[in-house]
Amino acid sequence: MKIIVSTSTTSAFNLAAEEYLFSKMGEDYLFLYLNDQSVIIGSNQAVLNEVDIDFCIDNNIRIIRRMSGGGAVYHDRGNFNYAFIRDKRDAPLSAAFLEPIVNVLHRMDIPVTIGKRKDLWLDGYKISGTASHISRGRELHHGTLLYDTNLQMLQKALTSDNRNRIKKATASVPSPVINIRTYLSSMSGDAPDTQLFFDLFSRELLNLLGSEELTVLHPSEIAEIEVLQTSKYIQRNWNYRM
Repeated sequence: MKIIVSTSTTSAFNLAAEEYLFSKMGEDYLFLYLNDQSVIIGSNQAVLNEVDIDFCIDNNIRIIRRMSGGGAVYHDRGNFNYAFIRDKRDAPLSAAFLEPIVNVLHRMDIPVTIGKRKDLWLDGYKISGTASHISRGRELHHGTLLYDTNLQMLQKALTSDNRNRIKKATASVPSPVINIRTYLSSMSGDAPDTQLFFDLFSRELLNLLGSEELTVLHPSEIAEIEVLQTSKYIQRNWNYRM
């Protein structure tokens, strides 16, 4: 498995990168990235139902639609994102893709458990939501890790006065959340800063998966991804199509 760390924090770019890597038949990837503040909605969701649009505009929070289903999530640089991308397996869709994430967190003394919705929970709070996309013999499983996210911004951005107004759209399922850093501080009185945690987490994944090195996207790949970013992921007719 090739582990790629994005050098970009632009949400539209990183979602385009996921789709680009998804198109590469025969290749297995783990794609790791941080995003600037943004709301990422599921493929079948309505922006009006899920997001306080005025709040997002006022606070320069981009609203981007992803290729997978599931609920809306808030991203900022305190939120770590992972995407497993590979050829489709014969096994039914399950939470097995989360095992490397769980194992690494356990190694770091973070006792997460897997929930009913293929999410991760810590001390009774959700710290990771996931979503999947399967098409043309490929599968994508991606998720978030709340490490030091601004939870006040998260709550305000994901609070809509028009919830469920558009009935055909998929609705998010709200859950109580906590930052991993808050948990670590409460247990030991100290916790690594965000960048150090992400570096440690990435290295632990590298060791667990037996990969040789963390890599970055090649300039030619970046150029192709930027074309997709421009043609799709920054376009209103994609992001606000429902």
